[in-house]
Amino acid sequence: MVFSAAQLIRGSGVGATGMRDVVAHARAPRGSLQHYFPGGKEELVTEAVEWAGRYAARRVARFVAGLPEPTPSALFAAMVRQWTDDLAVRGAGSGCPVAAAVVDCADTSETTRTAAAAAFTAWTTAVARALTAMGVPSARADALATLMISAVEGALLVARAERDVRALTAVSQELGPLLDAAVGKR
Repeated sequence: MVFSAAQLIRGSGVGATGMRDVVAHARAPRGSLQHYFPGGKEELVTEAVEWAGRYAARRVARFVAGLPEPTPSALFAAMVRQWTDDLAVRGAGSGCPVAAAVVDCADTSETTRTAAAAAFTAWTTAVARALTAMGVPSARADALATLMISAVEGALLVARAERDVRALTAVSQELGPLLDAAVGKR
């Protein structure tokens, strides 16, 4: 149900994702919601956001493992390609469940806001670790990881609005040289 909630939130947002929709998507018995999520929708959304953060962090290692030559620009291109491929398959109705939760709930649910911040931290930490392993000084790795994730999230919003991957392609091309130039520099 957590996975189903994340998938529905990334397409429709938190407000438009109903508990019945989650049960139907997960093909779960309706009574399982109260059993596993006694805190209701907020608890389910929080768990979905936490799951999405862990998933994004694990993806970083898979991206790096799939690179013939691990470089910061190649990692960033792989991160962007995940979204361009996703948009090609699912269309513009698909985004990041963490970003959707922030937009819908940051002002109304401290629990969800905190989970979203932790999800972004997990993702940023994984990217920073990968950058450091590629030779980016640790003093710059955190800031560059934040830049990479912020650029992906922002470009994803623009891509969804325009129904075109142009913004994603642009950030990949423009940030790539900057990222690679950070290797070995202090």
